Amino acid sequence: ARESRGLQSQPPPEEQNYGATAARVRQGPFVPVSRNGPAKRDYPTAAVLCYANLINFMDWCIVPGTLIDIQKYFELSDGDTGLLQTVFILCYMLAAPIFGYLGDRYNRKIILGAGIFFWSVVTLGSSFISESYYWIFFLSRGLVGIGTASYSTIAPAIIADLFEEGKRTTMLSIFYIFIPVGSGLGYVLAAGMADVTGDWHWAFRITPCMGGLALVLLILLVPHRTQRRTAAHRALSVSGTIRVAAERPDVHRTAKATWCQDVISLAKNRSFVWSSLGLTAMAFVTGALGMWVPLFLYRAQVVQGIVPPCLQESCNSSNSIIFGVITIGTGILGVVAGAEAARRLRKINNKADPLICATSMCISALCLYIALMVAQTNILSTFIFIAFGELFLSVNWAVVTDILLYVVTPRQQSTAIALQILVSHLLGDAGSPYLIGIISNAIQAKNAHSFQWNFWSMQYSFIVCAFVGVFGGGFFLLTSFYIEEDRKEAEQ
Repeated sequence: ARESRGLQSQPPPEEQNYGATAARVRQGPFVPVSRNGPAKRDYPTAAVLCYANLINFMDWCIVPGTLIDIQKYFELSDGDTGLLQTVFILCYMLAAPIFGYLGDRYNRKIILGAGIFFWSVVTLGSSFISESYYWIFFLSRGLVGIGTASYSTIAPAIIADLFEEGKRTTMLSIFYIFIPVGSGLGYVLAAGMADVTGDWHWAFRITPCMGGLALVLLILLVPHRTQRRTAAHRALSVSGTIRVAAERPDVHRTAKATWCQDVISLAKNRSFVWSSLGLTAMAFVTGALGMWVPLFLYRAQVVQGIVPPCLQESCNSSNSIIFGVITIGTGILGVVAGAEAARRLRKINNKADPLICATSMCISALCLYIALMVAQTNILSTFIFIAFGELFLSVNWAVVTDILLYVVTPRQQSTAIALQILVSHLLGDAGSPYLIGIISNAIQAKNAHSFQWNFWSMQYSFIVCAFVGVFGGGFFLLTSFYIEEDRKEAEQ
Protein backbone atom coordinates (compact mmCIF):
# COMPACT_ATOMS: atom_id res chain seq x y z
CA ALA A 1 0.00 0.00 0.00
CA ARG A 2 1.18 3.53 -0.72
CA GLU A 3 -0.05 4.86 2.60
CA SER A 4 0.76 3.46 6.03
CA ARG A 5 -1.72 3.75 8.87
CA GLY A 6 0.25 4.73 11.96
CA LEU A 7 0.77 8.13 13.53
CA GLN A 8 4.06 9.92 13.55
CA SER A 9 5.63 12.75 15.48
CA GLN A 10 5.10 16.22 14.06
CA PRO A 11 7.50 17.45 11.42
CA PRO A 12 9.03 20.87 11.92
CA PRO A 13 6.58 23.74 11.45
CA GLU A 14 8.77 25.44 8.86
CA GLU A 15 8.20 22.63 6.39
CA GLN A 16 6.01 24.38 3.85
CA ASN A 17 5.72 22.94 0.36
CA TYR A 18 2.72 22.94 -1.90
CA GLY A 19 1.35 22.51 -5.38
CA ALA A 20 2.54 19.66 -7.48
CA THR A 21 5.53 19.14 -5.24
CA ALA A 22 3.93 19.13 -1.85
CA ALA A 23 1.32 20.77 0.34
CA ARG A 24 1.42 23.23 3.16
CA VAL A 25 -1.43 22.39 5.46
CA ARG A 26 -2.64 23.10 8.94
CA GLN A 27 -1.21 21.46 11.97
CA GLY A 28 -2.93 18.45 13.41
CA PRO A 29 -2.42 14.71 13.64
CA PHE A 30 -0.15 13.46 10.92
CA VAL A 31 -0.31 10.62 8.50
CA PRO A 32 2.93 9.24 7.05
CA VAL A 33 3.02 8.23 3.46
CA SER A 34 5.66 6.05 1.97
CA ARG A 35 7.79 7.51 -0.75
CA ASN A 36 7.42 4.61 -3.08
CA GLY A 37 7.47 5.78 -6.67
CA PRO A 38 4.70 5.35 -9.22
CA ALA A 39 3.86 1.84 -10.36
CA LYS A 40 5.62 0.75 -13.55
CA ARG A 41 2.36 0.75 -15.48
CA ASP A 42 1.76 4.41 -14.59
CA TYR A 43 4.38 5.61 -17.07
CA PRO A 44 2.92 3.75 -20.10
CA THR A 45 -0.49 5.09 -19.09
CA ALA A 46 0.87 8.64 -19.02
CA ALA A 47 2.60 8.06 -22.37
CA VAL A 48 -0.69 6.99 -23.98
CA LEU A 49 -2.44 10.06 -22.56
CA CYS A 50 0.33 12.32 -23.89
CA TYR A 51 0.11 10.72 -27.34
CA ALA A 52 -3.66 11.22 -27.42
CA ASN A 53 -3.15 14.83 -26.31
CA LEU A 54 -0.80 15.26 -29.27
CA ILE A 55 -3.46 14.04 -31.71
CA ASN A 56 -6.11 16.08 -29.96
CA PHE A 57 -4.33 19.36 -30.63
CA MET A 58 -3.15 18.35 -34.07
CA ASP A 59 -6.83 18.06 -34.95
CA TRP A 60 -7.50 21.51 -33.52
CA CYS A 61 -5.04 23.15 -35.89
CA ILE A 62 -5.73 21.34 -39.16
CA VAL A 63 -8.30 23.99 -40.14
CA PRO A 64 -6.04 27.01 -39.41
CA GLY A 65 -3.18 25.22 -41.20
CA THR A 66 -5.17 25.07 -44.45
CA LEU A 67 -7.24 28.21 -43.84
CA ILE A 68 -6.46 29.95 -47.12
CA ASP A 69 -7.50 26.87 -49.12
CA ILE A 70 -10.65 26.28 -47.05
CA GLN A 71 -11.67 29.93 -47.29
CA LYS A 72 -11.29 29.85 -51.06
CA TYR A 73 -12.91 26.39 -51.46
CA PHE A 74 -16.11 27.32 -49.60
CA GLU A 75 -15.95 31.01 -50.65
CA LEU A 76 -16.07 32.28 -47.07
CA SER A 77 -15.60 35.85 -45.79
CA ASP A 78 -13.28 36.58 -42.86
CA GLY A 79 -16.25 36.58 -40.49
CA ASP A 80 -17.58 33.25 -41.74
CA THR A 81 -14.10 31.75 -41.62
CA GLY A 82 -13.70 32.80 -37.98
CA LEU A 83 -17.09 31.27 -37.21
CA LEU A 84 -15.74 27.89 -38.35
CA GLN A 85 -13.40 27.70 -35.37
CA THR A 86 -15.99 29.28 -33.08
CA VAL A 87 -18.44 26.43 -33.77
CA PHE A 88 -15.74 23.92 -32.84
CA ILE A 89 -14.89 25.67 -29.56
CA LEU A 90 -18.51 26.29 -28.57
CA CYS A 91 -19.41 22.63 -28.86
CA TYR A 92 -16.20 21.70 -27.07
CA MET A 93 -16.85 23.96 -24.11
CA LEU A 94 -20.54 23.06 -23.77
CA ALA A 95 -19.67 19.37 -23.65
CA ALA A 96 -16.80 19.83 -21.17
CA PRO A 97 -18.89 20.19 -17.96
CA ILE A 98 -20.89 17.09 -18.89
CA PHE A 99 -17.74 15.03 -19.26
CA GLY A 100 -16.31 16.58 -16.10
CA TYR A 101 -19.36 15.39 -14.18
CA LEU A 102 -19.08 11.91 -15.72
CA GLY A 103 -15.32 11.78 -15.13
CA ASP A 104 -15.74 12.46 -11.40
CA ARG A 105 -18.28 9.65 -11.04
CA TYR A 106 -17.84 6.97 -13.73
CA ASN A 107 -15.17 4.93 -15.48
CA ARG A 108 -12.71 7.30 -17.11
CA LYS A 109 -11.18 4.81 -19.52
CA ILE A 110 -14.51 4.11 -21.23
CA ILE A 111 -15.23 7.84 -21.56
CA LEU A 112 -11.79 8.50 -23.05
CA GLY A 113 -12.07 5.64 -25.53
CA ALA A 114 -15.51 6.71 -26.70
CA GLY A 115 -14.32 10.28 -27.18
CA ILE A 116 -11.25 9.33 -29.21
CA PHE A 117 -13.29 7.02 -31.44
CA PHE A 118 -16.00 9.64 -32.01
CA TRP A 119 -13.72 12.55 -32.96
CA SER A 120 -11.59 10.34 -35.24
CA VAL A 121 -14.60 9.08 -37.21
CA VAL A 122 -16.12 12.56 -37.61
CA THR A 123 -12.79 14.10 -38.70
CA LEU A 124 -12.38 11.42 -41.36
CA GLY A 125 -15.92 11.99 -42.60
CA SER A 126 -15.38 15.76 -42.89
CA SER A 127 -12.68 15.19 -45.51
CA PHE A 128 -15.29 14.05 -48.05
CA ILE A 129 -17.57 17.11 -47.91
CA SER A 130 -17.98 19.03 -51.17
CA GLU A 131 -18.09 22.82 -51.50
CA SER A 132 -21.88 22.79 -51.91
CA TYR A 133 -22.38 21.54 -48.34
CA TYR A 134 -20.26 23.96 -46.33
CA TRP A 135 -22.82 23.85 -43.49
CA ILE A 136 -22.09 20.13 -43.02
CA PHE A 137 -18.40 20.99 -42.68
CA PHE A 138 -19.31 23.51 -39.96
CA LEU A 139 -21.43 20.85 -38.24
CA SER A 140 -18.64 18.27 -38.41
CA ARG A 141 -16.23 20.63 -36.65
CA GLY A 142 -18.77 21.06 -33.87
CA LEU A 143 -19.08 17.30 -33.44
CA VAL A 144 -15.29 16.96 -33.31
CA GLY A 145 -15.31 19.54 -30.52
CA ILE A 146 -17.68 17.36 -28.50
CA GLY A 147 -15.39 14.36 -28.88
CA THR A 148 -12.25 16.23 -27.85
CA ALA A 149 -13.97 17.64 -24.74
CA SER A 150 -14.19 14.14 -23.29
CA TYR A 151 -10.43 13.87 -23.42
CA SER A 152 -9.23 17.30 -22.32
CA THR A 153 -11.46 17.24 -19.24
CA ILE A 154 -10.44 13.89 -17.83
CA ALA A 155 -6.83 13.18 -18.85
CA PRO A 156 -5.12 15.80 -16.58
CA ALA A 157 -6.99 14.48 -13.54
CA ILE A 158 -5.81 10.92 -14.31
CA ILE A 159 -2.19 12.06 -14.47
CA ALA A 160 -2.62 13.94 -11.19
CA ASP A 161 -3.92 10.71 -9.63
CA LEU A 162 -1.08 8.57 -10.99
CA PHE A 163 1.83 10.66 -9.70
CA GLU A 164 2.71 12.30 -6.43
CA GLU A 165 5.42 14.46 -4.91
CA GLY A 166 7.56 16.36 -7.44
CA LYS A 167 6.73 13.94 -10.25
CA ARG A 168 3.26 15.39 -10.72
CA THR A 169 4.55 18.77 -11.94
CA THR A 170 7.01 16.99 -14.23
CA MET A 171 4.40 14.70 -15.75
CA LEU A 172 1.84 17.49 -16.13
CA SER A 173 4.52 19.61 -17.81
CA ILE A 174 5.26 16.79 -20.25
CA PHE A 175 1.53 16.35 -20.86
CA TYR A 176 1.06 20.05 -21.57
CA ILE A 177 4.13 20.22 -23.79
CA PHE A 178 2.05 18.22 -26.26
CA ILE A 179 -0.41 21.12 -26.56
CA PRO A 180 2.02 23.34 -28.51
CA VAL A 181 3.74 20.33 -30.10
CA GLY A 182 0.43 18.93 -31.31
CA SER A 183 -0.74 22.37 -32.43
CA GLY A 184 2.46 22.98 -34.34
CA LEU A 185 2.40 19.55 -35.95
CA GLY A 186 -1.22 20.23 -36.94
CA TYR A 187 -0.10 23.24 -38.98
CA VAL A 188 2.83 21.35 -40.47
CA LEU A 189 0.73 18.28 -41.29
CA ALA A 190 -2.09 20.30 -42.83
CA ALA A 191 0.18 22.48 -44.94
CA GLY A 192 2.46 19.59 -45.88
CA MET A 193 -0.37 17.32 -47.02
CA ALA A 194 -1.91 20.17 -49.02
CA ASP A 195 1.43 20.77 -50.75
CA VAL A 196 2.16 17.11 -51.44
CA THR A 197 -1.30 16.10 -52.66
CA GLY A 198 -2.52 19.43 -54.00
CA ASP A 199 -5.75 18.85 -52.04
CA TRP A 200 -6.32 20.16 -48.51
CA HIS A 201 -8.87 17.38 -47.79
CA TRP A 202 -6.04 14.88 -47.23
CA ALA A 203 -4.97 16.75 -44.11
CA PHE A 204 -8.17 15.50 -42.44
CA ARG A 205 -7.39 11.84 -43.16
CA ILE A 206 -4.16 11.45 -41.18
CA THR A 207 -5.20 12.21 -37.59
CA PRO A 208 -8.08 9.67 -37.65
CA CYS A 209 -5.52 6.94 -38.36
CA MET A 210 -3.41 8.18 -35.46
CA GLY A 211 -6.57 8.25 -33.33
CA GLY A 212 -7.19 4.59 -34.12
CA LEU A 213 -3.72 3.75 -32.82
CA ALA A 214 -4.39 5.80 -29.67
CA LEU A 215 -7.59 3.84 -29.09
CA VAL A 216 -5.74 0.52 -29.34
CA LEU A 217 -3.04 1.72 -26.94
CA LEU A 218 -5.69 2.97 -24.52
CA ILE A 219 -7.37 -0.44 -24.48
CA LEU A 220 -4.10 -2.34 -24.02
CA LEU A 221 -2.08 -0.13 -21.65
CA VAL A 222 -4.43 2.02 -19.58
CA PRO A 223 -5.91 0.24 -16.54
CA HIS A 224 -9.66 -0.11 -16.44
CA ARG A 225 -9.80 1.91 -13.24
CA THR A 226 -7.36 4.44 -11.81
CA GLN A 227 -7.16 5.16 -8.10
CA ARG A 228 -8.70 8.51 -7.25
CA ARG A 229 -6.43 9.84 -4.55
CA THR A 230 -7.56 11.52 -1.37
CA ALA A 231 -6.31 14.93 -0.34
CA ALA A 232 -3.66 13.14 1.70
CA HIS A 233 -2.10 11.53 -1.36
CA ARG A 234 -2.26 14.78 -3.32
CA ALA A 235 -0.60 16.73 -0.49
CA LEU A 236 2.70 14.95 -0.15
CA SER A 237 5.64 16.91 1.22
CA VAL A 238 9.25 16.51 0.27
CA SER A 239 9.99 14.67 3.51
CA GLY A 240 7.58 11.90 2.58
CA THR A 241 5.04 12.72 5.29
CA ILE A 242 1.80 14.61 5.05
CA ARG A 243 0.07 16.86 7.47
CA VAL A 244 -3.69 16.68 7.30
CA ALA A 245 -6.45 17.04 9.80
CA ALA A 246 -7.44 13.73 11.32
CA GLU A 247 -10.41 12.08 9.68
CA ARG A 248 -13.45 12.06 11.90
CA PRO A 249 -14.76 8.52 12.28
CA ASP A 250 -18.37 9.70 11.92
CA VAL A 251 -17.76 11.32 8.51
CA HIS A 252 -17.71 9.35 5.28
CA ARG A 253 -15.11 11.18 3.22
CA THR A 254 -16.01 9.62 -0.11
CA ALA A 255 -19.60 10.86 -0.03
CA LYS A 256 -20.40 12.46 -3.36
CA ALA A 257 -21.68 16.02 -3.48
CA THR A 258 -24.04 17.09 -6.20
CA TRP A 259 -22.72 18.90 -9.27
CA CYS A 260 -24.50 22.11 -8.21
CA GLN A 261 -22.85 21.98 -4.79
CA ASP A 262 -19.45 21.57 -6.43
CA VAL A 263 -20.10 24.56 -8.72
CA ILE A 264 -21.19 26.78 -5.82
CA SER A 265 -18.10 25.79 -3.85
CA LEU A 266 -15.82 26.56 -6.79
CA ALA A 267 -17.49 29.93 -7.39
CA LYS A 268 -16.49 30.93 -3.85
CA ASN A 269 -12.87 29.98 -4.52
CA ARG A 270 -11.38 33.34 -5.53
CA SER A 271 -8.06 31.91 -6.70
CA PHE A 272 -9.89 29.51 -8.99
CA VAL A 273 -12.12 32.30 -10.35
CA TRP A 274 -9.36 34.83 -11.04
CA SER A 275 -6.92 32.27 -12.47
CA SER A 276 -9.70 30.97 -14.71
CA LEU A 277 -10.26 34.50 -16.02
CA GLY A 278 -6.51 34.80 -16.61
CA LEU A 279 -6.63 31.54 -18.54
CA THR A 280 -9.58 32.96 -20.48
CA ALA A 281 -7.42 35.87 -21.64
CA MET A 282 -4.73 33.37 -22.65
CA ALA A 283 -7.29 31.37 -24.60
CA PHE A 284 -8.60 34.52 -26.32
CA VAL A 285 -5.13 35.46 -27.54
CA THR A 286 -4.00 31.96 -28.51
CA GLY A 287 -7.30 31.25 -30.28
CA ALA A 288 -7.04 34.38 -32.41
CA LEU A 289 -3.35 33.85 -33.16
CA GLY A 290 -3.79 30.18 -33.97
CA MET A 291 -6.60 30.87 -36.41
CA TRP A 292 -5.41 33.99 -38.19
CA VAL A 293 -1.60 34.35 -38.00
CA PRO A 294 -0.79 32.31 -41.15
CA LEU A 295 -3.37 34.30 -43.15
CA PHE A 296 -2.16 37.59 -41.62
CA LEU A 297 1.44 36.80 -42.57
CA TYR A 298 0.36 35.85 -46.08
CA ARG A 299 -1.43 39.18 -46.53
CA ALA A 300 1.61 41.04 -45.18
CA GLN A 301 3.83 39.24 -47.70
CA VAL A 302 1.42 40.07 -50.55
CA VAL A 303 1.54 43.76 -49.60
CA GLN A 304 5.35 43.66 -49.48
CA GLY A 305 5.48 41.87 -52.84
CA ILE A 306 7.21 38.82 -51.37
CA VAL A 307 4.54 36.38 -52.61
CA PRO A 308 1.88 36.76 -55.35
CA PRO A 309 -1.85 36.69 -54.55
CA CYS A 310 -3.26 33.17 -54.30
CA LEU A 311 -5.16 32.43 -57.50
CA GLN A 312 -4.26 28.79 -58.10
CA GLU A 313 -5.99 25.71 -56.68
CA SER A 314 -3.52 25.14 -53.83
CA CYS A 315 -2.22 28.24 -52.07
CA ASN A 316 1.26 28.84 -50.66
CA SER A 317 1.37 27.19 -47.23
CA SER A 318 4.90 28.07 -46.13
CA ASN A 319 3.60 30.44 -43.43
CA SER A 320 1.60 27.64 -41.83
CA ILE A 321 4.69 25.41 -41.74
CA ILE A 322 6.91 28.14 -40.27
CA PHE A 323 4.26 29.11 -37.72
CA GLY A 324 3.86 25.44 -36.83
CA VAL A 325 7.58 25.07 -36.20
CA ILE A 326 7.57 28.25 -34.09
CA THR A 327 4.62 26.91 -32.09
CA ILE A 328 6.42 23.64 -31.38
CA GLY A 329 9.72 25.23 -30.36
CA THR A 330 8.31 28.04 -28.23
CA GLY A 331 5.75 25.70 -26.71
CA ILE A 332 8.30 23.18 -25.48
CA LEU A 333 10.68 25.85 -24.22
CA GLY A 334 7.91 27.87 -22.60
CA VAL A 335 6.28 24.98 -20.73
CA VAL A 336 9.64 23.69 -19.46
CA ALA A 337 10.78 27.18 -18.46
CA GLY A 338 7.47 27.90 -16.72
CA ALA A 339 7.54 24.69 -14.71
CA GLU A 340 11.17 25.18 -13.70
CA ALA A 341 10.65 28.83 -12.78
CA ALA A 342 7.66 27.86 -10.64
CA ARG A 343 9.61 25.09 -8.93
CA ARG A 344 12.47 27.41 -8.01
CA LEU A 345 10.50 30.53 -7.10
CA ARG A 346 8.02 28.67 -4.86
CA LYS A 347 10.88 28.15 -2.43
CA ILE A 348 11.17 31.89 -1.85
CA ASN A 349 7.65 33.15 -2.56
CA ASN A 350 4.38 31.35 -1.89
CA LYS A 351 2.69 33.51 -4.52
CA ALA A 352 5.19 32.68 -7.25
CA ASP A 353 2.82 30.82 -9.58
CA PRO A 354 0.30 33.63 -10.26
CA LEU A 355 3.08 36.23 -10.37
CA ILE A 356 4.91 34.22 -13.05
CA CYS A 357 1.68 34.06 -15.07
CA ALA A 358 1.00 37.79 -14.68
CA THR A 359 4.49 38.77 -15.80
CA SER A 360 4.57 36.45 -18.79
CA MET A 361 1.14 37.61 -20.00
CA CYS A 362 2.18 41.27 -20.01
CA ILE A 363 5.46 40.57 -21.80
CA SER A 364 3.63 38.44 -24.36
CA ALA A 365 1.13 41.25 -25.04
CA LEU A 366 3.98 43.70 -25.67
CA CYS A 367 5.73 41.32 -28.08
CA LEU A 368 2.53 40.70 -30.05
CA TYR A 369 1.84 44.43 -30.36
CA ILE A 370 5.34 45.05 -31.74
CA ALA A 371 4.90 42.16 -34.19
CA LEU A 372 1.72 43.75 -35.54
CA MET A 373 3.36 47.15 -35.96
CA VAL A 374 6.38 45.89 -37.95
CA ALA A 375 4.49 43.38 -40.13
CA GLN A 376 4.12 45.67 -43.14
CA THR A 377 7.79 46.53 -43.36
CA ASN A 378 9.80 43.60 -41.99
CA ILE A 379 8.37 40.08 -42.10
CA LEU A 380 11.41 38.55 -40.33
CA SER A 381 10.97 40.83 -37.31
CA THR A 382 7.29 39.90 -37.29
CA PHE A 383 8.14 36.19 -37.05
CA ILE A 384 10.64 36.89 -34.25
CA PHE A 385 8.22 38.90 -32.09
CA ILE A 386 5.40 36.43 -32.70
CA ALA A 387 7.76 33.69 -31.50
CA PHE A 388 8.54 35.62 -28.29
CA GLY A 389 4.84 36.32 -27.77
CA GLU A 390 4.02 32.62 -28.06
CA LEU A 391 6.96 31.72 -25.82
CA PHE A 392 5.71 33.80 -22.91
CA LEU A 393 2.15 32.57 -23.41
CA SER A 394 3.39 28.97 -23.23
CA VAL A 395 5.12 29.64 -19.90
CA ASN A 396 1.71 29.63 -18.23
CA TRP A 397 0.12 26.35 -19.36
CA ALA A 398 1.45 23.93 -16.75
CA VAL A 399 1.57 26.60 -14.03
CA VAL A 400 -2.12 27.50 -14.38
CA THR A 401 -3.13 23.84 -14.19
CA ASP A 402 -0.99 23.35 -11.10
CA ILE A 403 -2.69 26.33 -9.44
CA LEU A 404 -6.05 24.65 -9.97
CA LEU A 405 -4.82 21.34 -8.59
CA TYR A 406 -3.71 22.79 -5.25
CA VAL A 407 -6.51 25.31 -4.65
CA VAL A 408 -9.31 22.82 -5.46
CA THR A 409 -10.06 19.67 -3.46
CA PRO A 410 -9.32 16.39 -5.32
CA ARG A 411 -12.96 15.27 -5.54
CA GLN A 412 -13.86 18.49 -7.38
CA GLN A 413 -10.93 18.61 -9.76
CA SER A 414 -12.51 17.11 -12.88
CA THR A 415 -15.48 19.42 -12.42
CA ALA A 416 -13.15 22.38 -11.85
CA ILE A 417 -11.18 21.57 -14.99
CA ALA A 418 -14.42 21.26 -16.94
CA LEU A 419 -15.73 24.59 -15.66
CA GLN A 420 -12.41 26.25 -16.41
CA ILE A 421 -12.61 24.88 -19.94
CA LEU A 422 -16.18 26.18 -20.23
CA VAL A 423 -15.39 29.71 -19.03
CA SER A 424 -12.04 30.09 -20.80
CA HIS A 425 -13.47 28.99 -24.12
CA LEU A 426 -16.84 30.75 -23.78
CA LEU A 427 -15.18 34.11 -23.16
CA GLY A 428 -11.89 33.28 -24.87
CA ASP A 429 -11.12 31.37 -28.02
CA ALA A 430 -14.74 30.51 -28.81
CA GLY A 431 -15.32 34.11 -29.78
CA SER A 432 -11.92 35.57 -30.57
CA PRO A 433 -11.49 34.08 -34.10
CA TYR A 434 -15.00 35.21 -35.05
CA LEU A 435 -14.53 38.64 -33.41
CA ILE A 436 -11.29 39.24 -35.32
CA GLY A 437 -13.03 38.13 -38.52
CA ILE A 438 -16.08 40.38 -38.19
CA ILE A 439 -13.94 43.40 -37.23
CA SER A 440 -11.86 42.73 -40.33
CA ASN A 441 -15.05 42.45 -42.42
CA ALA A 442 -16.36 45.74 -41.02
CA ILE A 443 -13.13 47.58 -41.84
CA GLN A 444 -13.03 46.13 -45.35
CA ALA A 445 -16.67 47.11 -45.95
CA LYS A 446 -15.90 50.78 -45.26
CA ASN A 447 -12.92 50.94 -47.60
CA ALA A 448 -12.09 50.13 -51.18
CA HIS A 449 -11.35 46.47 -51.82
CA SER A 450 -7.58 46.04 -52.13
CA PHE A 451 -4.77 43.82 -50.89
CA GLN A 452 -3.55 46.73 -48.78
CA TRP A 453 -6.86 47.05 -46.92
CA ASN A 454 -7.13 43.27 -46.59
CA PHE A 455 -3.90 43.46 -44.63
CA TRP A 456 -4.76 46.58 -42.63
CA SER A 457 -8.16 45.19 -41.64
CA MET A 458 -6.51 42.13 -40.12
CA GLN A 459 -3.77 44.19 -38.49
CA TYR A 460 -6.20 46.56 -36.78
CA SER A 461 -8.35 43.64 -35.66
CA PHE A 462 -5.39 41.91 -34.03
CA ILE A 463 -4.64 44.87 -31.76
CA VAL A 464 -7.53 43.67 -29.58
CA CYS A 465 -5.39 40.66 -28.58
CA ALA A 466 -2.63 42.84 -27.12
CA PHE A 467 -5.09 44.62 -24.82
CA VAL A 468 -6.73 41.36 -23.74
CA GLY A 469 -3.27 40.01 -22.87
CA VAL A 470 -2.70 42.91 -20.48
CA PHE A 471 -6.08 42.24 -18.81
CA GLY A 472 -5.02 38.61 -18.41
CA GLY A 473 -1.90 39.71 -16.55
CA GLY A 474 -4.13 41.72 -14.20
CA PHE A 475 -6.33 38.70 -13.49
CA PHE A 476 -3.31 36.60 -12.51
CA LEU A 477 -2.08 39.43 -10.29
CA LEU A 478 -5.44 39.36 -8.48
CA THR A 479 -5.03 35.60 -8.06
CA SER A 480 -1.86 36.21 -6.06
CA PHE A 481 -3.85 38.11 -3.40
CA TYR A 482 -5.93 35.05 -2.46
CA ILE A 483 -3.88 31.99 -3.37
CA GLU A 484 -2.42 31.25 0.06
CA GLU A 485 -5.79 31.39 1.78
CA ASP A 486 -7.49 29.22 -0.84
CA ARG A 487 -4.68 26.67 -0.79
CA LYS A 488 -5.11 26.21 2.95
CA GLU A 489 -8.85 25.86 2.48
CA ALA A 490 -8.38 23.11 -0.12
CA GLU A 491 -6.11 21.15 2.20
CA GLN A 492 -8.66 20.87 5.00
